[in-house]
Amino acid sequence: MKVLISDNLAPVGAQILKDAGLEVDINTGLAPEELKKIINGYDGLVIRSATKVTSEIIDAADNLKVVGRAGIGLDNVDIPAASKRGIVVMNAPDGNATTAAEHAIAMMMSLTRNIPQATARLKAGGWDKKKFQGREVTGKTVGIIGIGRIGSIFAGRAQGLKMKVIAFDPHMPRELVEKMGIELVSMEELCNRADYISVHVPLTKETSKLVSTTEFKNMKNSAMFIDCARGGVVDEEALYEALESGEIAGAALDVFEKEPTSLETTPLLKLKNFICTPHLGASTSEAQVNVAVTIAEQMADYLNNGTVANAVNVPSVSAEVLSMVRPFVNLAEMLGSFHMQIARGGVEEVNLEYIGDLADMEISPVTVAFLKGLFTPILKDAVNFVNAPMIAKDRGIRVVESKTNSSDDFTGLLKVTVKTSEGENTLAGTVFGKGEPRLVRLNTFRLEALADGPMLFVYNQDVPGVIGSLGTTLGKGGINISRMTVGREGKGGDQDQNVILLNTDTLISKELLEEVKALDHIDDAMALDFS
Repeated sequence: MKVLISDNLAPVGAQILKDAGLEVDINTGLAPEELKKIINGYDGLVIRSATKVTSEIIDAADNLKVVGRAGIGLDNVDIPAASKRGIVVMNAPDGNATTAAEHAIAMMMSLTRNIPQATARLKAGGWDKKKFQGREVTGKTVGIIGIGRIGSIFAGRAQGLKMKVIAFDPHMPRELVEKMGIELVSMEELCNRADYISVHVPLTKETSKLVSTTEFKNMKNSAMFIDCARGGVVDEEALYEALESGEIAGAALDVFEKEPTSLETTPLLKLKNFICTPHLGASTSEAQVNVAVTIAEQMADYLNNGTVANAVNVPSVSAEVLSMVRPFVNLAEMLGSFHMQIARGGVEEVNLEYIGDLADMEISPVTVAFLKGLFTPILKDAVNFVNAPMIAKDRGIRVVESKTNSSDDFTGLLKVTVKTSEGENTLAGTVFGKGEPRLVRLNTFRLEALADGPMLFVYNQDVPGVIGSLGTTLGKGGINISRMTVGREGKGGDQDQNVILLNTDTLISKELLEEVKALDHIDDAMALDFS
């Protein structure tokens, strides 16, 4: 079998593939049309961030069986297109966690002691000791936005520097965070108290421009801001205004909304109290070796033995088992994603009940799929079918499975109750026809919904005119509705409530969502995304 390495990879990766008996070609810097012409001759493709594995590339890859990303991010891979073709997509989510956290620490120290500015001035012939006076970090408070894998490593390093650590993360259990010696606080309190603020979350619908004008106004004038996570989490225009006006003292970015960036796209580069690096968070020799070894071993094992590891689009089970449970795997992943997008508070317990024919199947991949779906909205590419159970364990989430052979309503039903620090939700789903997953229960509401693509989820009072005003508002906002499902609760009283699920052609903006929430008889509304 043949493997193409199309991006720069540590040499050890290619050697592992060759030692496994695979034929390896290294051909980097290919234009999309060049890759499209040659991809049909390969069984495996190893990439980093440069190669874009689009649907056009996948359509041309008749023999391609696996795509391996040496790193975490998979924004450059069309995963739905790969899944439709049966191509396994793997990544190496843990190989650069330490490196990323250490880079954020380095940026914090460089910002604190004016190291880049002082270096540039000294090289230009100046000796301005007073101008570049810094401060100590000992005893200062650092606020961490996102206390997951990388955030917790950063916290440990900061504690080693004798810093007080506080954190904002609505998805982490308070008890678990406090065991790390970290105080869990609200975003507003974090901004008010922290001397340094470091971001460690992926870019998702929830985190897009998470740190903006309001957050900067809540920060101390002496505060310093660091983002080595993902471009787009911070509102760069708001950051520019905060730095220029003196609302905060300084900022350091390793990531940008537009990359590669320049003065034309990022006016931040003009500011003296701003330092930056060109997305170097994962750029250490150790990290590059780690991800190269991980992805090469995984791909060799899959191509030679059919063993799946760290795949984001297929569970690690035999082909025979997968053919039987795949529809319910898709269902479980959808239910997990649905819960995380509508829930509030950190998840504490998950109860999965396998009912009817589903009770006779191999359920472990279905449980894993639910956990992957649960974490994907908040962790994005850092979660896959292998590490999802480990993430649940690390977060102190109790997972309980049970089976019931009899079912009154459906031949096979998956019922899931998720308890959080602020309540619980019960969702149930089944598979219709040729493997189509459907949400059939949401708490006390009965419905039959296809959770797919962009959606609008609405709680409303069961009175005339709501659907009409909702449709009018969305229409004025340029949103086309492709499907609507209504779930009703109660027996006709004045306080009855509905849920409405609308499949839309495009994702609803935050501004339009606020208009929807302001409509009469709308209790709440959320924009969901199952793309």
